[in-house]
Amino acid sequence: MNNLRVIIAGGGTGGHIFPAIAVGKALQRLQPGTQLLFVGALGKMEMEKVPQAGFNIIGLDIAGFNRSNLLKNITLPFKLIKSRMQAKKIIREFNPGAVVGVGGYASFPMLQAAQSMGIPTLIQEQNSHAGKSNRILARRAKSVCVAYANMEQFFPAEKIILTGNPVRTEITDIDVVADVAKEGYGLDAEMKTILVIGGSLGAKSINEAIDAGLEELMAQNVQLIWQTGTPYYEQAKAKAEKFGSRVVVVNFIKEMGHAYAAADVVISRAGALAIAELCIVGKPVIFVPYPFAADDHQKANARALVTNEGALMIADNEAATTLITKVIALLRDDNMQKNMSRNLKAMAIKDADERIANKVIAIANNS
Repeated sequence: MNNLRVIIAGGGTGGHIFPAIAVGKALQRLQPGTQLLFVGALGKMEMEKVPQAGFNIIGLDIAGFNRSNLLKNITLPFKLIKSRMQAKKIIREFNPGAVVGVGGYASFPMLQAAQSMGIPTLIQEQNSHAGKSNRILARRAKSVCVAYANMEQFFPAEKIILTGNPVRTEITDIDVVADVAKEGYGLDAEMKTILVIGGSLGAKSINEAIDAGLEELMAQNVQLIWQTGTPYYEQAKAKAEKFGSRVVVVNFIKEMGHAYAAADVVISRAGALAIAELCIVGKPVIFVPYPFAADDHQKANARALVTNEGALMIADNEAATTLITKVIALLRDDNMQKNMSRNLKAMAIKDADERIANKVIAIANNS
């Protein structure tokens, strides 16, 4: 198939969007001339991030179930019907050879429509605990690409392919050494550096723990890159002022490769994308899983690394009392840092994007 056409559906968070973009780029590398169309949810971050990466995207009028305000779900059945009709129209007009779902609101209606129209579908499941939508879609999907072992409890064993999670090329091909990366942040090239990342919006519990323990942390002769997210940015900036250049506060990190290169130890949420990246860069990490993730999948993601002695984990509700103590202990234990780094790198899969892209090409050619 010289003129491969593929729809990639999903989004909502960077954890869905960046792997989707990585797979799209891999498809165009492996099969030049491939035509791609991304489908996301109106109002979500993919509608901005995907065009920035150079791809076309269409938005569906779709939302998820709102557990905090049940009244907002009144229009949900109508949106589901409308999105399904939109999905079928998109498929008829674009005529793809395959449809890929990466998770997020737009993924379900697009894959369900494709399956009903006889178009081969592939699911990219990023987490160690599969969501209900992907479990349903897997029954009629051609393949399910996963990042963790033992996923037979969620999907038909014959459809599972262990590919890992795709990450941005800036992570797989970091082009800066630690000294230069630290100096780029205005930090001391010789001083131990902690990187705090709470996802694209920040993490309230992590921010509050760092805020409360900043004096104790700085007494350890360390420096800090603190990604707060927009909601906590001003408060963190004010708190950090007294420590001068030793605490760098940013609301969002655009060049994650440079941030990882500068870090000696990382504090992070346990989203699938963060985990895939940390395995590749091999940075000792303390995970504080987001407790409200569907099916508590962030805890399951982190546990897979903790079991292999590649990470430490603290419950979200314990961050305030134990995070600072844990990170100080890790900073003082060079042997633990080396062991964690080695074990993380052993779990890394650097070519996940091409593994998935090759499978997409295969199912499209065999349809």
